Amino acid sequence: MKKTAYILFLLLLTFLAACSSNDDTSNSSEKETAKASASEASDEEGGVKVDKNLLSVEVSLPASFFEGQSAEDVIADAKEEGIEVTANDDGSYTYKMSKSEHKKLMDEMSAELDKSTAEMVSSGDYPSIKDISYNKDFSAFTMVVDKEAYENSMDGFASLGLGMSGMMYQLFNGADPDEYSITISIEDEASGEVIGETVYPDAMEDVE
Repeated sequence: MKKTAYILFLLLLTFLAACSSNDDTSNSSEKETAKASASEASDEEGGVKVDKNLLSVEVSLPASFFEGQSAEDVIADAKEEGIEVTANDDGSYTYKMSKSEHKKLMDEMSAELDKSTAEMVSSGDYPSIKDISYNKDFSAFTMVVDKEAYENSMDGFASLGLGMSGMMYQLFNGADPDEYSITISIEDEASGEVIGETVYPDAMEDVE
């Protein structure tokens, strides 16, 4: 499961690389007008840490996100995408980007979540799923399903995609990894009854 999270992170790096080429001009202007730190949001040691400074944002990902990956590979993958990365003594890695890049990243992740949830309903890949709704910060999703069709299918795997996407959004937005959670509720279309619930990241720990 953690390797899946790493793959998702690499996809995010691709977006960051695209942003960096468009922000060079604005970044130089920012550097001329500001020099000091403005604010900081961080978690306990070993988790994801997001430091928001006046000029840049640093995202530190824990070692658990990179199981099976050597430091050389992690750094090389990031540098291929033009991203500044530092390996830390505790096995975590810190990625540095401008504030504008971070904002674009969060906006892009939000747009991609909007798009992917809509496609889950409309694509026909998950025929038992009739609707998906979610809150603003992607910490809670509700999948409305045809109960009988859902229970006799593999459509439950859709909740994994929602959970992983919600987790990545929360973590990159500065959520405390010791306290955050993503709740996926399954609601029967006919009765309105909640017939199942999955909470991430607890669900990932249960299968390790």
